[in-house]
Amino acid sequence: MIPIRDDTPRYSTPYITYLLIALNTVIFLFEVSLTGPQREAFVYQFGVEPTRILASLGLANIYVPHASAMPLFTSMFLHASWLHLIGNMWVLWIFGDNIEDYLGHFSYLVFYIVSGLAASIAHVILNADSNVPSVGASGAIAGVMGAYFLLFPSARVLTLVPLIIFFTFIWLPAWIVLGYWFVLQFLSGAATSIAYSSRTGGGGIAFWAHVGGFLAGVIMIKLMPQRMHRSRYSY
Repeated sequence: MIPIRDDTPRYSTPYITYLLIALNTVIFLFEVSLTGPQREAFVYQFGVEPTRILASLGLANIYVPHASAMPLFTSMFLHASWLHLIGNMWVLWIFGDNIEDYLGHFSYLVFYIVSGLAASIAHVILNADSNVPSVGASGAIAGVMGAYFLLFPSARVLTLVPLIIFFTFIWLPAWIVLGYWFVLQFLSGAATSIAYSSRTGGGGIAFWAHVGGFLAGVIMIKLMPQRMHRSRYSY
């Protein structure tokens, strides 16, 4: 199911959401300007490589040159392809404005970054032996989706749904769209963990990062202070 737009109104301009979309796009344009070897080196330096992250924290009995924990942060601004970038930014565009409206600009930025860090940490823990770098904003955006799931479960989301041999547009409650996505990520992560070793399966989709980011968003939206206009929201 592909979300197209939602019907939840916003009451402020989502400056941080715009900034995040612009920043991710500019960085990706820089990525594609690099030659093949340069881009590969760039991704390995700033993407989340679990073995290197654990080595930098003294949690792995291996030597990894230039080990650093910084990729836990930098990886959420990198993308592997145009489709990867557009898909992530599209979902952020749909759901991010309402969460920014709810939290306020600065709190939303903190929320986004912490969700991304939580997603990266979840990926590292559950793929501890992998030396394949992971990149993308999807973990942070999963946190936004988790917050939306909790705050606006009854909001309607126009969704592109495949029905055997054709596609149709259906308005679905947000809890179905986002709940289905979360369950799919969890089951896919579990299946990948069972079927492959971390090293073998580490080059695909970072399902556990999505799960970790979503759960972080659900938890944080309950803990972080609300913006003014409490009466506009219910959960």
